[in-house]
Amino acid sequence: MLSPELLILFILLALLAEILGTVGGFGSSLFFVPIAGYFMDFQSVLGVTALFHVASNLSKIALFKHGFNRFLIIYMGIPAVVFVIAGAIMSKYFQTYMLELMLSIFLIALSSFLMIMKNVKVEPGKQNSIAGGIISGFIAGLVGTGGAVRGIVLSSYQLKIEVFIATSAIIDLAIDASRSVVYYYNGYIHSKDLYLVFLLIAVSFIGTYIGRFLLRYITESYFRNIVLSLALITGIVTLIRLATAS
Repeated sequence: MLSPELLILFILLALLAEILGTVGGFGSSLFFVPIAGYFMDFQSVLGVTALFHVASNLSKIALFKHGFNRFLIIYMGIPAVVFVIAGAIMSKYFQTYMLELMLSIFLIALSSFLMIMKNVKVEPGKQNSIAGGIISGFIAGLVGTGGAVRGIVLSSYQLKIEVFIATSAIIDLAIDASRSVVYYYNGYIHSKDLYLVFLLIAVSFIGTYIGRFLLRYITESYFRNIVLSLALITGIVTLIRLATAS
């Protein structure tokens, strides 16, 4: 159990991750997973993140309930669920250090790519939607976060912000519910960490509400650059921590 001081810091950082994830459209796990790695072992991080994201996505569905894209839920969501289960099962066969290393490299590579290739677009269609679901689902199951990949594919459909977030949240809800079951059987969800989940449920609703409020005043493209910069820094800091700890 975290000390009161660490618990307060953990909750504040989780709230920041939820706000950034909501406004940036990538999901809170992009920041929450590496942040939580400073407070608990990485397998526990995967378990807590999955449960946290279930609450996070329910809050997004409740607050952004003005429509969703049924085509994307089918052609991206179903492959994502199948492959998140595969990734979650495979995570059991990697050492914690390797999982964290893969996460840091993924954050650095993806954020750098998106910052350099600002106009990168994926052609909308069944094949790319299925591929996006497979990749984002597998990465989410293996290292805890795959929302950025899903965000790239969703952005190609030029959805309204409300539809974008609601569609992403519905897909993510199915992903997180599926991997939560696998993580439980992997032994990643511990009774000693469940008190954090209840606190994070409140954080998810508050963070999503604040994020929705900020979306009224901040352009998506401007904030996207901020989110990618923070993701790059997070990946670098995580990589440095792993290098100094080894």
